Amino acid sequence: MIHVKATINGESDIPPITKIFQYDSDSENIFFSSIELVKQRLSKNLRINLNETILVYCAYIISELRDEKSIESIKENTRKILFQDKVMIGVPESIRKISFEVTLDNKSTVTITLNEPIPTSDYILLPNTRKQV
Repeated sequence: MIHVKATINGESDIPPITKIFQYDSDSENIFFSSIELVKQRLSKNLRINLNETILVYCAYIISELRDEKSIESIKENTRKILFQDKVMIGVPESIRKISFEVTLDNKSTVTITLNEPIPTSDYILLPNTRKQV
């Protein structure tokens, strides 16, 4: 059984988004099939959207918790999963903070919070001052 409540906080002027992933032991296959489709997109160097990005982090956390990894190691390694060149424009800014409340196989609920899981760079857009020919 998988039950995950993900709360996503982006820029300060946007309200948080909540997504719930809930699968019983018979339908877990649907969840893992979805992950495989996203992995195929990534392997073809296609950028993934916000929903697919959340799904990737969710699957990673589920896998690591089932392997009984510590919360600290999970948090540390999530920064190595996706980078700006793998996601669509605006996704890193949309997920400044993600909190996952995870319940697996009827065990106790674990909360994992990721702060800026996709590193962003500071940039400034400047006007184009080059002359057109």
